[in-house]
Parts: sequence; structure tokens; C-alpha cells
Amino acid sequence: MRALGVDPGTKSFDLVVVEEGRVVWEESIETGEVARDPGVLVDSILSADADVVAGPSGYGVPVTWNRDIVDARRFAVEVLLLSTEMEIEEGVREGDPGIMVYAALARVVEALWRGRVEAVYIPSVVLLPTVPARRKVNRVDMGTADKLSVAVLATRLARRVGVRSFAVAELGYGYNAVIGVENGRIVDGLGGTVLGPGLLTIGPVDGEIAALAGGWGRRHVFRGGAFEACGTLNPEEAWEKYVEGEEPCASAMGAVLEAVARGIVSICEVSLGGVRRVYVSGRLTGLPSLIDELKKLLPEGYLVEPLGLLEGAAKSKHAAQGYALVAEGLAGGSSKRLIEDLGIPSARGTVLDHVLHPALAPVRERLRTAYAESVRGAKL
Repeated sequence: MRALGVDPGTKSFDLVVVEEGRVVWEESIETGEVARDPGVLVDSILSADADVVAGPSGYGVPVTWNRDIVDARRFAVEVLLLSTEMEIEEGVREGDPGIMVYAALARVVEALWRGRVEAVYIPSVVLLPTVPARRKVNRVDMGTADKLSVAVLATRLARRVGVRSFAVAELGYGYNAVIGVENGRIVDGLGGTVLGPGLLTIGPVDGEIAALAGGWGRRHVFRGGAFEACGTLNPEEAWEKYVEGEEPCASAMGAVLEAVARGIVSICEVSLGGVRRVYVSGRLTGLPSLIDELKKLLPEGYLVEPLGLLEGAAKSKHAAQGYALVAEGLAGGSSKRLIEDLGIPSARGTVLDHVLHPALAPVRERLRTAYAESVRGAKL
């Protein structure tokens, strides 16, 4: 079986094909290019000659096959992206890099649907039955579908060396996340808008800031990160300013690192009962000495190491490899047991089901309606 994973990154869309858990094909396309013409990505997907494709899944959804979708645009914009057409249009007009990903993703989902590709869309962490309900209260972003995919890859690789409990920290261009795996099951997660500031995102928002700002929309989630203080959208330049102590960039980058360290300790000590093994992945791990800097912020005894790659992988991101493993497992391939153990086929509901604030009640109902009306057999 040839299973393809599509990871919709802020900088690039990565594509990976696996056969029997081994990478046999990889490709990377700039997100801006996909946003201008999603046909470029669809053509690449078709050229890979895959039996099944795990499509870009945004904030996640219970396992949903392309054949069960009845309104692809609504499914993509309202369910996978928790957005509206107006928010996407405004973000594209302003050239917001995060919203450009949304625009590209929505168009790709539509194109795969029209092309009747054997595609499947997958959950995020908050939808998994293995995560205790108490950890989901007032949480949406416990790790989006791409972060979940990284945890899937980490679980696959850890099993090979007899490790079943660990945390995985994913440090990306836009967002970071920490996910906890206990006895081979995902039990907790702190996603990009919950963990702390990232390079792009403001991270968790002080309620006073939200009240003072007023009228915030989807595109504001992609602003307020370290890049604002560093005056650049280049991670290497921002890191150089951090190393040289140039303010205010140094403090902002320090806040990003410290937030990741806090998240690791929280997951490892509280959710995993003292586990101190951490795998680190993502684009930022390629920055010189970043992992060493992260280790300095952690208590003594933590084992921190870069997440490995599947056999045959050379250039693809971890999330794309994980997406491909999920597709392979859901289609009955060699990763089937892994995916079932992780509870992915049993995911149910929407990502707003555990939000208690009364102001979100109508939004929650709109999401449930959009999901039920855009997919046959919605798993509410």
C-alpha cells in the first residue's frame, strides 16, 4: 500500500509517501505557490500514485473520508479551519502568512474532493478518547492535526526501541506544541495557541489583553509572536539576534523557549507522572544550539533528543511522515495496529465540545451544524 501524507506548513506543504512504514517519495512546495495555485499541489499528489491520502486537516475532525463529504468548501473553512469566508478574504488581502495557509488548505480540500481522490481527514488531540475529559475543559488547541501526526511518528519510532512513555515537543515556524504519550497512548497536549508565544503566534492570551483589543478575528492568532519583536520573518535572523542579546528580540525569543520548557515540565511531571524523556522536532530544531538552550531550562535528569525519521526519509518534515502513517493505518496497512492503539479511529465530536464559556455557545452550535451538514454520518 502506498499512503501519502500532506502537511500544510506555514512555509511549505510537505508530501510523503510511505510503503510498509518506509518513505519512498518526498516533495516540498512553498505555501505561497500552493495558495496561488492549489492545482500544483493536487498534481503532485496525483503524480505520487498513492492508494490513500491523508489530507491537510487543520484543527482536526473525527476520521472523515472524502467520499462522505457533501460540501467540501464549508467542511474546509468552517470545520477544519474554524474560520469564515470573510476572515480568510481579509487575511489574504493583508498578506497574512498564516491566513495564506488557510486559503491554500481550503482550496486543496476542494480540489481533492472534486477529483474524487481517496483522501481522509484526521483528528486533533482534543478529539481523542485517550485524553481524559478534565484536560479538555475550555481547550480547543491541544495539538492540531499536524502536531498529532508528529506524535504518531514519535510513537512509531519509540516503540522500536522499547519506549512507550514520553513527551514530544514540536517547534515550528508559526506554532509550537508539547504532547504527552503514556504507555503508547496520547493523554495530553498543549497546542500552539495554548503553550506560549511562538515565532508568529501570540500564544495563550491574557484575558485583559483580549478585552482591551476587542474585535479580534482569526488572523490575529498569527500575530504577536517573537517575529514582531525581532523585525523579521526569518527564524535564522531572529535566532542570531537572540544569541547576540539584541533586545527586544532576545527577550521575545527567550519567552518562546521558556514556554516550551514549561510545557515540557507540565506534561512530563503532571500528566505523565514523572517521565523525563523528550523528543524534539520541527523546523526550529535546525537552529544552532537551540536544543542545548532548551536543555538548560529543564530540570536535571531530562533526556532530550531530536526526533528521528522513518527509513528512507531525507527532506520531509516529521508531520508529513506522521500524516502518511495515519493514512496507511486507517486504510488497513501496516500501521493499522498503531493507529488503533492511539484511538484515532474512535475520535468523536468537535473541537469546541468542551468549551464552557457562554459566549462560545452559539459558535459551538454553528460548528456542530456545519459539521453535520457538510459530512454524511457526522460523528457527533
